[in-house]
Amino acid sequence: MTTGAENPTTKIAATTLFWAAFVLTRPLGAVVGDTLDKPLASDGLALSRNSASAALLVFIFACMILFKHKPARASY
Repeated sequence: MTTGAENPTTKIAATTLFWAAFVLTRPLGAVVGDTLDKPLASDGLALSRNSASAALLVFIFACMILFKHKPARASY
């Protein structure tokens, strides 16, 4: 059913993992984005689109710094 190279840490194909992450994170990103720029009366944070984008960018960079990528133990 799936195609693509297998991930060395799991038996699930890389293509399946990609689409699972894609399908699961798109609605999450939309909900977070909507919450950031939704008015306070609607339980949002009332940020402008630019401020919401900047907040998400800062969050992404913070995650990149806090959760550092580790190099592979072996080359493939």
